[in-house]
Amino acid sequence: MTAYMKMNYLLPHSIERSAERFPEQDAFRCGNNYISYKDLSQRTNQLAHLLVELGVKKGDRVGIYLRRSLESAIAVYGIMKAGAAYVPLDPDAPESRIRFLLQNCGIQHLITAHSPIKTLKEVITEGVKLQSVIGIDDELPVRTISWHEVAQLPADHGPRVRILEQDLAYIMYTSGSTGVPKGIMHSHYSGLSYARLSAQLYGLDASDRIGNHAALHFDISTLGYFSSPFVGATTVIIPEAHTKMPASMTQLMEQEKLTVWYSVPLALVQLLSHGLPDQRDLSTIRWVLFGGEPFPSGHLKKLMAHWPQAKFSNVYGPAEVNQCTYYHLPAPPETGVSIPIGRVWDNTEILIVDQDNTPVAAGEPGELLVRSATMMKGYWKQPSLTEKSLYVSRDQGFEKVYYKTGDLVRRNAEGELMFLGREDRQIKTRGYRVELDEIEAVILGHEAVMEAAAFGVSNASEGLLIEATVILKEGETLEEADLFNYLGLYLPLYAMPRKINFVLSLPYTTTGKIDRTKLRETAENFKEKEF
Repeated sequence: MTAYMKMNYLLPHSIERSAERFPEQDAFRCGNNYISYKDLSQRTNQLAHLLVELGVKKGDRVGIYLRRSLESAIAVYGIMKAGAAYVPLDPDAPESRIRFLLQNCGIQHLITAHSPIKTLKEVITEGVKLQSVIGIDDELPVRTISWHEVAQLPADHGPRVRILEQDLAYIMYTSGSTGVPKGIMHSHYSGLSYARLSAQLYGLDASDRIGNHAALHFDISTLGYFSSPFVGATTVIIPEAHTKMPASMTQLMEQEKLTVWYSVPLALVQLLSHGLPDQRDLSTIRWVLFGGEPFPSGHLKKLMAHWPQAKFSNVYGPAEVNQCTYYHLPAPPETGVSIPIGRVWDNTEILIVDQDNTPVAAGEPGELLVRSATMMKGYWKQPSLTEKSLYVSRDQGFEKVYYKTGDLVRRNAEGELMFLGREDRQIKTRGYRVELDEIEAVILGHEAVMEAAAFGVSNASEGLLIEATVILKEGETLEEADLFNYLGLYLPLYAMPRKINFVLSLPYTTTGKIDRTKLRETAENFKEKEF
């Protein structure tokens, strides 16, 4: 029986099936480097064997501490073939956050490269106990294994580990409302369900070349890492340097003849402003996907004019469910008009409910609840939070479990979902989901700060940005630059406020809470007057 005919129920099965069908096809490309499906299958087998030899057992968590590279793809599938779950870490995150994730997830084995040696030494010195670090050949107070050593292990098949589709495949951390990051647990079943549904919705096949702009620790990277191998397509990982230089990024898009693009709107806005899209031949692009935050309609309209041959789709879905709705734009939007998050995709159902979890009337706003094959297993080591995030409906002994997104939506006259905002204090900025309470908790940790409020401020060109207002303790002085330096020790770059306002008092609601709505409106009105 061929690999194509075998049942495909684990994420690594996609690699094996594509290796048999398209052995010489590029599976992943990054800069001038590339790896075929045949080689990817073999190298992931070797890494899996090494992990098992090092004592990694089914269900263990293995960290990935890599920048955009081919090694990241090898790490993802090698870890899963060993029966473990991969945990992507942000190399640009503060040491304290990396240390917390390693300890919270019980990570004993880490896959990395030469570049982060200094940071790793500092993290390990602070009490993180690792057993091994794979990918380097340097002096660390743990066992280190180079990629050259990995290549010496058996390559024709992976280790004999019995893995089920409901077993843990990966954990992705996002901000938590208490100031503590939360780990979203996904199984092979939920990850593969996403790969299958997205491949079907966007018509992906082996001829596609998918531009993967997102870093591995960002959930929208799953299109390139899961959906592309599912159909035997080529994923082009956009190198770090190109993400910071839009002109070189469009040059790369042209050279690689990309057919599908998926990123946050900010990347496309920057490309439109500084990437010279009218001077590149990007006629191969057939589909542009964007998600993570609203796309300013004026910018989207201009971009659609540059690429008239391409379809454009608004993608919606919290990391807990990967994706759940889509909206294919039938035409360029009118400036200032909100773009729907659209319709529910296959194998998924939703409820729109009020505060009592009662379905609302047609056209009325309510919280979006999602039940889907792509849904998470829960939050790592946070059973109470998992329970709080789920709504269970019981009908004649049958249990339906929905994820409570916390997003407020309503249906428009066409039956499409419109996003209205967050029910809680979570926002999306530059494609990343951030808990404002986490930012406030970090600010309040400074000994000179008495009160703090963080809020999102709309920006015409960059979407939603973060600002903070702070009251200092009596007799204390603190410069904005010094507070920024302090926050940089604990917050990832995307969660850093773009501005900090020092005030003597804050506005309050009638219930005695900080009136963050008034703070946001004041900041936005002030910005309008500036221009």
